[in-house]
Amino acid sequence: MTKWLLQIWKTPELRRKLLITALLIVVFRVVAHIPVPGVDRTNLSRVIGEQGIFGLLDIFSGGGISNLSIVMLGVGPYITATIIIQLLTMVIPRLEELQKEGGEANRQQLNQYMRILTVPLAFVQAYATLSLLNRNRANPIITDASFPNILTILFLVTAGTIFLMWLGELITEYGISNGISIIIFAGILERFPQLTQQFLVNYNPSQLVTYVIFGLVALTVIGAVVFITEAQRNIPVSYARRVRGNRLYGGSSTHLPLRVNQAGVIPIIFGTSVILFPTLIAGFLVSARSETLRNVGTAITTFFQNQLYYGLIFFILIFAFTFFYTYIVFEPKRIAENLQKQGGFIPGIRPGRATAEYLSYITNRVIVAGAFFLATIALFPILVQRYFPSTNLTIGGTSILIVVSVALEIYKQIQANLVVREYELY
Repeated sequence: MTKWLLQIWKTPELRRKLLITALLIVVFRVVAHIPVPGVDRTNLSRVIGEQGIFGLLDIFSGGGISNLSIVMLGVGPYITATIIIQLLTMVIPRLEELQKEGGEANRQQLNQYMRILTVPLAFVQAYATLSLLNRNRANPIITDASFPNILTILFLVTAGTIFLMWLGELITEYGISNGISIIIFAGILERFPQLTQQFLVNYNPSQLVTYVIFGLVALTVIGAVVFITEAQRNIPVSYARRVRGNRLYGGSSTHLPLRVNQAGVIPIIFGTSVILFPTLIAGFLVSARSETLRNVGTAITTFFQNQLYYGLIFFILIFAFTFFYTYIVFEPKRIAENLQKQGGFIPGIRPGRATAEYLSYITNRVIVAGAFFLATIALFPILVQRYFPSTNLTIGGTSILIVVSVALEIYKQIQANLVVREYELY
C-alpha cells in the first residue's frame, strides 16, 4: 500500500489531478456550511428530526439540508435534469440524433441542455423544500418570511446548485473520476465522523454482541456491493476475416460485457423522488384550511409511515425503474446494428434482428439480479431498524452503494493513469 501511494505521488499528472480534486472538495465543504439568511437552527433541527424524508435528502446534499446552506439541494436538480434529457432522447428526434451521432460537439450540446434545465428545476425544488420546512407558522425556520427575503433565498439556493454543478464539471475535466459522483461521495463521507461520535457517546457495553453482529452484517453488505458492482456477463463476439489487397484483417474474438448493475444508483434516485412526492404533497395538505384536504393529507402520511407498505412500494419502484433505465442506456437493437456494421457477430446467432433478440433475452435475465440487488440495498436501513431496533447505528444502503461504487471508479482511474505512465516510460 505504501509503495502504491508513493508511486501515485511520484506521478506528476496523477498528483496534480488528486490535488485539484481535493482542493475543490474542500471548497464544496466550506460552501456547504454557509447558511441562507435568517435561519432558526433550533426549529430546523426539530423539523428534520420529526420528518424522516429530510434525512434522505440530506444524504444527497452532503448535509446541506441540516445546515440549510446555500447548497442545500446539492446536485439533485442537475441529476434530475440529466435524467429528464435522457428520457427525452427517446421521444424527441433531434435529441436522439445528438445521442446516436456521438462526438464531442454533440455531447457538449446535450450537456448545455442539462445545464439550462437545471436552473428552473433548482428554483422550483428550492421553493418546495422551503415551503415544507417553513409550514409551521408558530415555530418558523425562516424568521423573516417576507417576499423579498424568500426570493433572495431562492436565488441563493439556485445559484448554489449551479455553483456545485460547475465544481463537478471542473473535477471531471481537471481532477479524477466523475465530478458529480465525487461531490455526492464527499458529502456522504462527511457524515461519518458525526455518526462515529454519536456511536461513542451512546455506546452501551451490554449491547456488545449486537454491535458485533451489526458490524459483520455491514461488512457483508459492503462485500456484496463490491461483488455486484464488478459482476458482469461476458457475451462472446467474433469478427469475420476480411481481405483487402494482399492483407488479411479481422478474425479476432472478444466479448461484450453486460454489467449486472448497469443502472448504478439512478433507479434508487428515481424511486426516492417518486415515493417522496406523495409525502411532500401530504405535508402541504395537512396544513390546509379544508378539513377534507387535511384528512387526505393525514391518510397519506399514515399510509407511508407504515414500514411494510413503504418498503413494498419502494421495492417495486426500484425494480421497475432498473429495467426502464437499463434499456435507455443499453439498447440491444443499436448494439446489434453496430456489431453488424463492424463485421462482428455472436457465435451461433445470426446478425441483425436475431442478435438484438438474443441480447434482449440475456439482458432481461441479468437485469433481474441487478434490480433485486438494488431494491434490497435501498431497503437495507428499514431491515436494520427492524432487526436492530435498540442500536443507535444506522446504515444507508444507498450511501454504501454510492461510496463503494465511486471508490472503485477512483481506484480504476488511478490504476489506468499508472499504467499509461508505465507505457510512456518504456
